[in-house]
Amino acid sequence: MSNFDEKNGFDRRKFLKIGGVSTLAITLGATGIPGELFGQATPTASAKANYDKNLKFNADGKFKIVQFNDTQDDERIDRRTVELMEKVLDAEKPDLVVLNGDNITGGVDSPLENKQALNNLAQPMEKRGIKWAITFGNHDEDSTSKSGINEEGMLEFNMSYPNNLNKPSEKGITGTGNSNILIHNSQGNKPAFNIWLLDSGRYAPETIAGQNFDGYPDWDWLRGNQINWYFETSQEIEKKYKSKIPSLMFIHIPLWEHRFMWFSSVDDRSTAAHERAVQKHNIVGERNEDECPGPFNSGMFSAILDRGDVKGVFCGHDHINTYHGNYYGVLLGYGGSAGFGTYGLSGADKNKLRGARVFNLDAKTEDVSVETHMVFAKDYGIDLTANDQSMDPLPLGTTKK
Repeated sequence: MSNFDEKNGFDRRKFLKIGGVSTLAITLGATGIPGELFGQATPTASAKANYDKNLKFNADGKFKIVQFNDTQDDERIDRRTVELMEKVLDAEKPDLVVLNGDNITGGVDSPLENKQALNNLAQPMEKRGIKWAITFGNHDEDSTSKSGINEEGMLEFNMSYPNNLNKPSEKGITGTGNSNILIHNSQGNKPAFNIWLLDSGRYAPETIAGQNFDGYPDWDWLRGNQINWYFETSQEIEKKYKSKIPSLMFIHIPLWEHRFMWFSSVDDRSTAAHERAVQKHNIVGERNEDECPGPFNSGMFSAILDRGDVKGVFCGHDHINTYHGNYYGVLLGYGGSAGFGTYGLSGADKNKLRGARVFNLDAKTEDVSVETHMVFAKDYGIDLTANDQSMDPLPLGTTKK
């Protein structure tokens, strides 16, 4: 049986792939365009607040987050990826770690190899008792046909670790693991900060309304129902706690606004435009490849401006971009790539930018301040040679009973 629906003009197999193997109802509008693509027909729901009373600001009002992006390897991970994670954790001593998508790649061939690949990334935090959570990227589910484990299965496995804080998405929300984590103040009696974790998907469908994406980016984008979920959940949190809770948002695939910020323009991509942008948006860091958002602007940034609670949106996906800046009051930035087993800069400089992003939160006032910067493997004396240094999988660790 063909996967192509001639009447409605989209490939079902491809569509299900981009939405995850979890079954979402596809409602077709009168135009023949899948309404769920734009969040028009899928009912939204607010996620139950996920917080751990032990996850709170320290007595000095500080809280630290480390973001690892694009570790992107199989069960035989490059040993330097684990070394980088361990050295960053030991030096920074974060209170929370976010693995922000493309955690593994399509090279795992069995359920065991899938678990081994995920376990390699969990162990640095588990051995240190550090709380952690993940988002999904476009490569995480590439191995599903071989390993038999989709994103829901990966999320369930990650959630089995004692220090993992992930939760499943509310039903009817596109993607896997869309959730938020409330961090309490140092007294532990009310939330002081919030973390949004969203699944930015994988790839665009082959067609919509009979039109393909030739000439457009073919990555995925945040769906309307995810934006509605963020907006409504943010409103409910404000209503419950009588104030907006400042937050950071983590997604794998960048927003179009990441590119707009770099040039301080939608259309002008000249050196002069960027020089203007550096001054206007306080941009720090490198851009060594074009941003790779999806074909549509999701509208998430507009929703963020409307709500006024998100202080920053941080992504990965483009391994050799490490910049961040202030775009109309919202920090936008990249986490760089922590994985030595995936692409980097060209030639001998391949691993020059391997690193992690650090966030220092300070809750001296209700409007928590956020300082962020990159740390790099070269700062820890890690071998940057452009070769393969894969290792045997780490032993599978203890999970929740």
